[in-house]
Amino acid sequence: MNNLSYRHLKAFLEVARHGSFTQAAEYLHLTQSTLTATIKQLEAHTELQLLDRTTRRVNLTRAGERFFPIAERLISDFDTAIDDLKASAHQKQGHISISASPSVLSTLLPPLIENYRRDYPKVSIQLNEEGASTIEESVLNNVADFGVGGNHSSNPELHYEPLLQDRYGVVMRPDHPLSCSTDELIWQAISAENILSLSKDNGIRLEIDRLIKQGEISIQNHEGQIEASKPATLAPLIHQKLGIAILPALAVSTLPFHGLIFKPLSEPDMYRELCIVSKRGRSLSPASKELLSRARPFFEHINLPTYVSTLKK
Repeated sequence: MNNLSYRHLKAFLEVARHGSFTQAAEYLHLTQSTLTATIKQLEAHTELQLLDRTTRRVNLTRAGERFFPIAERLISDFDTAIDDLKASAHQKQGHISISASPSVLSTLLPPLIENYRRDYPKVSIQLNEEGASTIEESVLNNVADFGVGGNHSSNPELHYEPLLQDRYGVVMRPDHPLSCSTDELIWQAISAENILSLSKDNGIRLEIDRLIKQGEISIQNHEGQIEASKPATLAPLIHQKLGIAILPALAVSTLPFHGLIFKPLSEPDMYRELCIVSKRGRSLSPASKELLSRARPFFEHINLPTYVSTLKK
């Protein structure tokens, strides 16, 4: 015969619990002949008699007594697993893992998550603070269900869905000479300034270096230049009059930059595109799908930081 199935174990358990084929058949909504055949298949497969039949009652044999707790545990584990899957499908429980930059985690995701958790409070959410390249790596390696970041590698194994854009500008102290100029600054106006930079593995730095290489902007490098691995680290350096920084608007909307001035850069206007990064061929969980389905309409109807806007799908 074929391998044992759920129905064989369930039939055995209910006959043992009821002590009667008739009562067990009624409980399982089976005919007595079907139930009897199922038990015979089980005993034939194990090559042991598991039940003693008498005219009054059905009792477990010694082999049946040994097998009963094992069968009971297997059925319980299976039922629990199925219940968990059903709960996940209806988002009564589940888990979402997201990788994103510090600015996305601190400004964009908290209100979106708060909106989601009103309806699905039992879904656990893990937030991973990552840099440009590691956002893509975490999605590729299934560490994160999806990421929010730029398209820096155009990896064919990843899908990039544009979600938001923010404009590049310069950050300075309120008493900096350029702070009193027009609302916008041209790139040429800051070309000779002492510019604090991000490290070469940072996504913002990668984008600025690309623009310089393509000849779209021109920035002078100075001896003794200061670099930092994260935008937030630049804020106290600016406060200490060590220079100015070129950053996208979303990064400057975070707490460390409060009290500083942001002026968008023009000629040319430059924007950073933020995408939903997911792995091709990998199905998202119902919880992740629901959260993502809310993202675009949610951001379209809230007050985003200045110079940050949603992109059409």
